[in-house]
Amino acid sequence: MFAYTSERQASPDVYLRKGLPRLVVGGAGGLFVAPGVTAIASGHLPEVALPIANAHEQVRQDLVVSGADWTYFAPAGLFEPGERTGKFRLGKDDLVVDASGNSRVSMEDYAIAAVDELEKPKHRGQRFTIGY
Repeated sequence: MFAYTSERQASPDVYLRKGLPRLVVGGAGGLFVAPGVTAIASGHLPEVALPIANAHEQVRQDLVVSGADWTYFAPAGLFEPGERTGKFRLGKDDLVVDASGNSRVSMEDYAIAAVDELEKPKHRGQRFTIGY
């Protein structure tokens, strides 16, 4: 297990080592909010969130070219404690939003989806995301 900060201080060897499958809990900043426009590039993220969002996206980009066995799990735009509903949608590279344009998921439902992916991998070598 490792952690990284806005400066991405973790050793790349930790997350790029080949032969070890991993599920990386990432951020939503690199998800597309419009064709060709990520949440980071959209201008909608607060300035204070940009360093960590950029670090998460850099880690994902490093994984893509690493040759490692990886899965990157990005949360919804709003990710907070709540209720375990089991009623969520999964997506790939686009932010999952509801009919009102809101992107959210409870930590409890995020955890269910993470365990599902660990037990029965469906997104190896890919990013996937979640939302209601």
